[in-house]
Amino acid sequence: MKKFKQKSLPSSTDSFWIYGLHAVCAALENPERPCHQLIYLSEETFQTAGQSLQKRSLLIRKTDKAAFDKIFPGNAVHQGIAMQISPFAALSLEEIVQNDATSLTIATLDQVTDPHNLGAIARSAAAFGIQALILPDRHTSPETSPVLYKSASGALEHIPLIRVTNLARTLEQLRRAGFWNLGFDETGEKTLDKSDLTGRINLVFGGEGKGIRRLTRELCDFSIRLPTMKDFGTLNVSNAAAIAFYEAHRQQKDHGL
Repeated sequence: MKKFKQKSLPSSTDSFWIYGLHAVCAALENPERPCHQLIYLSEETFQTAGQSLQKRSLLIRKTDKAAFDKIFPGNAVHQGIAMQISPFAALSLEEIVQNDATSLTIATLDQVTDPHNLGAIARSAAAFGIQALILPDRHTSPETSPVLYKSASGALEHIPLIRVTNLARTLEQLRRAGFWNLGFDETGEKTLDKSDLTGRINLVFGGEGKGIRRLTRELCDFSIRLPTMKDFGTLNVSNAAAIAFYEAHRQQKDHGL
């Protein structure tokens, strides 16, 4: 299965903080991820991350809760560990469309604004072999959100995020490159179990509340609904995406892809 490798920027001053044991350890384990400094609260937490730290040379310091609260105001579930990192070089849409693989699965998120949802979707995407997530530049969670990294639990070291300025034009470009744009909507014409999720496919999900926008829906080749109970037909977007990713993975595995 094709995997698009994420790469470090030649140089970057756009550093930001992430927190949470899984997020921090996954970043440390990724040789392409620029890591700058790590702070922690307890020796126990530090020892848990110790094996991953052996592969790195960075500033490490023990600090107190007040320092964490200054960086992460509110009720951040930081688990007593945080790290300052830099972003990856952006993966371009052209790298996707110019790849001639007959089997590629990507997903497009139409204005998913909640970083918890985006992180959960990234986690499912990494688990089920989705090659990339496409996001509009606006009306979505910023990539530098520590909540996003915590929710993704390390998945953002494995699944590239592609930012695009015009989602409609992106869907048209993918179609010309041989992708089927498959939109997920509770009024979809096909159920998931009756849909072909093999080949070059782009699974399209709408944001919280309103779902897929009208123009986005019109640019999808098919609309798909989950076979839920009639009296309770809706799911959170991250749950819907996880189910769809699993089904795509299952079908492709059954076809030896």
